[in-house]
Amino acid sequence: MRRVRRGWLVAVAAALPVVAAALDLPEIERRGELRVLAVDGSPYFLAIGPVEPPGFEREILDGFARLHKLRVRVVAVDTWEALVPAVLEGKGDLAAGGVTATAARRRQIDFSAEVFPTRDVVVTRKPHRVVESVDQLREERVGTTKGMSFAASLAQAGVPAKNVDDGLEATGFHAALQSGRVTALVDGVEDALLMQQTDPAIQIGLFLGPPQSLAFGVRRDNPVLLGALDEYIANTRRTPSWNRLLVKYFGAAAVDVLKKTRGE
Repeated sequence: MRRVRRGWLVAVAAALPVVAAALDLPEIERRGELRVLAVDGSPYFLAIGPVEPPGFEREILDGFARLHKLRVRVVAVDTWEALVPAVLEGKGDLAAGGVTATAARRRQIDFSAEVFPTRDVVVTRKPHRVVESVDQLREERVGTTKGMSFAASLAQAGVPAKNVDDGLEATGFHAALQSGRVTALVDGVEDALLMQQTDPAIQIGLFLGPPQSLAFGVRRDNPVLLGALDEYIANTRRTPSWNRLLVKYFGAAAVDVLKKTRGE
């Protein structure tokens, strides 16, 4: 044991940054606990507390944790704005729960391989038409929430401001469509799939903007953890378990819709 420790100290002296970075996953395994930072509000990805089902991403992380003989502890973060700072401050080992790997976030932390594809999509409800073009979208009364990325997508699409209702509550999108307050919504494809499960009249139409990814966020000094997550995600996606989870949480249409999300 003493000989191993002396070798380790020599390695530290020779290449301190490399060795320090390599301690990330081994330290988590020594602790026996994977701390997952998440914002409440996306239970279909990762539920806060003992909820069944636990969420799409939680089931993936539970499998990863079993492989590495870890238990998962979810650490609640109050707001989305506080999530990346919490990762940087070491309050958890990774961020999860429907986190979009945006360019702004990538400037601060690293992201795993894609866990779920996302993209803004136009949603309508029967008997209203399916919106299939930007010109059609510009004719709709479109609902969104001021300050959210969806509002920016509408502006980029050239939807007249008079046609945009940006006063919707983040949890009130479906209700606004159902009541006729708006004739269309711009929402994330994952939320559209969930709405469709509870309301078969929901229709998924035009995609806006480029495809993006939901992924796990980690600090840049945790490359071993990042590599292990990437490997586990890649291996899981090759198994039937992946599509089973997609259908379980997002419905039978999810597999085909997500191919379109990626532009396949």
